[in-house]
Amino acid sequence: MTGETLTSSEYIKHHLQNLTYGRLPDGTWGLAHSAEQAKEMGFWAVHVDTLGFSIGLGILFLWLFRMAARRATAGVPGGWQNFVEWIVEFIDGTVRGSFSGRNPMVAPLALTIFIWIFLMNFMDLLSIDHLPQAAHAAGLPFLKSVPTTDPNVTFGMSLAVFALIIYYSIKIKGLGGFLGELTLQPFGKWGLPINLFLEGVNLIAKPVSLALRLFGNLYAGEMIFILIAVMYGASWLLGSFAGLLQLGWAIFHILIITLQAFIFMTLTIVYLDMAHQEHH
Repeated sequence: MTGETLTSSEYIKHHLQNLTYGRLPDGTWGLAHSAEQAKEMGFWAVHVDTLGFSIGLGILFLWLFRMAARRATAGVPGGWQNFVEWIVEFIDGTVRGSFSGRNPMVAPLALTIFIWIFLMNFMDLLSIDHLPQAAHAAGLPFLKSVPTTDPNVTFGMSLAVFALIIYYSIKIKGLGGFLGELTLQPFGKWGLPINLFLEGVNLIAKPVSLALRLFGNLYAGEMIFILIAVMYGASWLLGSFAGLLQLGWAIFHILIITLQAFIFMTLTIVYLDMAHQEHH
């Protein structure tokens, strides 16, 4: 990647490093050219590749579904229209089965979450070398193409869901009702400290579990692809075996990336349903 032969350890570290923009040690602003520089940039550093791919895939999602909507016909649907209608019906059925309240925002939110996360996860099936090599040819030191392997993305989405949970909990139950659930359930007023601890942990665990589940599964999948790629350079025997491993893992990974998008979407629906209920 750098014009020099990389050791296995250097190769792995290179592929796990985000393209980071921030304040350099000399006081100027620019891209980090090493992992050490990226760490020194601190909290306000920006992962340019994560933002670029996540926003780009979000625009791709909107364009594809808008195209299907504009070309929709009342007669026999085309292939893409039929596929989009099947996805919309699937999401609508999932929402109807998991959400008992009345909120027109939930189904569009569920559709957006599922498709956007699936597209970001799908980037893990692309070659782990081709895009970084193209970036290096363009003068960029690093490039990670799977946004969901960045905890900033998974925690950002989960915190957005968490904000909706708090908002609808207060809107539907009132501030008093929301605080009452935190302090009076499940042991009544005499168990207020224990209630607050248990309900507080349960509430905070929702965004944390959403973020870590998605990040952990996709990060592990990316790491396996990188380790398989390392095998190609070890020997011809390991290289030939790596080809079979790569194919098998890619096929299995299709299930993982779809399942993780579905789980994030379903838990979001369930959490919002709980926020709309008087008690849970």
